[in-house]
Amino acid sequence: MNVISKYFKGDPVLWICIIFLSLLGVAGVYSATGSLAFAKRGGDTEYYLLRHSVFIIFGFLVMYFCQMMDYRYFSRIAQLLLILSFVLLPITLAIGDDTNDAQRRLTILGITFQTSDLAKVSLIMFIARYLSKHQDRVNELKTLAPILVCIIVMCLFIAPENLSTALVLFATCFLLLFIGRISLKYLGILFGSGILVAVIGVIFLMNVSIDGWAKGTRVPTWKARIENYFDDTQEDAVQVIQAKIAVSTGGLVGKGPGNSTQRVFLPHSYSDFMFAFMIEEYGLIGGISIILAYLVILFRTIRIVIKSPKAFGALLAVGLGFFLCIQAFIHMGVAVSLLPVTGLTLPLVSWGGTSIVFNSIAFGAILSVSKFIDDGENGETQSTNKKEVSNA
Repeated sequence: MNVISKYFKGDPVLWICIIFLSLLGVAGVYSATGSLAFAKRGGDTEYYLLRHSVFIIFGFLVMYFCQMMDYRYFSRIAQLLLILSFVLLPITLAIGDDTNDAQRRLTILGITFQTSDLAKVSLIMFIARYLSKHQDRVNELKTLAPILVCIIVMCLFIAPENLSTALVLFATCFLLLFIGRISLKYLGILFGSGILVAVIGVIFLMNVSIDGWAKGTRVPTWKARIENYFDDTQEDAVQVIQAKIAVSTGGLVGKGPGNSTQRVFLPHSYSDFMFAFMIEEYGLIGGISIILAYLVILFRTIRIVIKSPKAFGALLAVGLGFFLCIQAFIHMGVAVSLLPVTGLTLPLVSWGGTSIVFNSIAFGAILSVSKFIDDGENGETQSTNKKEVSNA
C-alpha cells in the first residue's frame, strides 16, 4: 500500500472511476468492433482489442506522468500548446485527412491525430492561466478581450469540420469565465451572441439547399441530423433508429458481453454510439453505472476546486473536468435520442486513440491538482524553489 500511495498520487476515488471506465471501454470496444473486424481485418477480432488496449496503456502512462508533475507547469505548457493549436487547426482544414466526410485529422511523421483534441485541452489550460494571472483586472474589457478573441477564433477553426466539439468547448469556456468571476454583463453579451448565432445557424440550415455551394461541406450532415432528430422515420435516420433498438432491447441486465446484435446495424457503435451499445450488452444497470461514474468525477472535480488554495489549480481542474463530463453527458443524451446526433465520443470508453491520449492528459492534470491539495503544507514547502513555475 505504501508503494501505491507513493507513486499514485491524487484523489483515489477519481483513480477508481478512471480505471472502471477504461476497463469497461476495453471490453466494450472488443465486442463492438467484432463486425468491423470481419469487414476490415478478415476476421481478426483481436486487432482492435490490442490497438485499443495499447492506447489505454499509453494513456495511463501519460496520465501517470502528468499527475506526478507539479500542476503549475501546465501554466507554461498551455502557452506552447495554444500556439501549436493555432498553427495546426488551419492546416488541418486545408490538407487534413478525410475521415467519415470530415477533415479532422492530420498526419505528421506517420502519426495521425485529431487536432481539435489538442486545441480543446490547450485552450482550457490557457484560460485557467489567463484568468488566474489577471484576477485583479478580470472585468476590464481590455483585459478580457484577448481571451474572448482566443475562444471565438479557436471555436471558428474547429466548427467547420467538428461543430459538436466547438459547441462543447464554447460552453465549457463560458462556464470557466463564470467561475473566474467575469462580469455578468460581459457573460450575458457572450451568451446572447452564442444563442443568436445558434438560432440563425439552425434557421439557415433548415432552409439552405444542399445542391449548391453547400454540397461537399458538412452542411448537409448538420441539416440531416437536425431533421432526423425531429423526424426519425426518414431513410437516413439509421443511427437514431438503431440506437433506440439497442437501448430498448438491453433490459435490466443486458444481453451480456459479446452478445450484441445491433453492432451489425448501428454505425459507429464503438465510438459515437458506445453508450447505446453498452446499454444493450450491460443493460440499465450498466448504463446507470457509467452515469454514476461521470457524476462522481464531476463531484470530485468540484471538491478539488473548493479545496484548492490557488486560482490556477481550481480553474484548471474545473475547466478540464467540466469539459470531459459535458462531453460524456451529451454523448449519452445522443445515444438515448434526447439530443441530435453529434459524433462526440464517450471519454475513456469509446474507441479513439487521440481522444484517449488527450483525455488522459486532462485527467492527469486534474489528479495533479488534487495531489497538491492532499500534500497540503508539504506542497507549499516544495513550491518555494519553484516560484518561477507558479508565476509563469
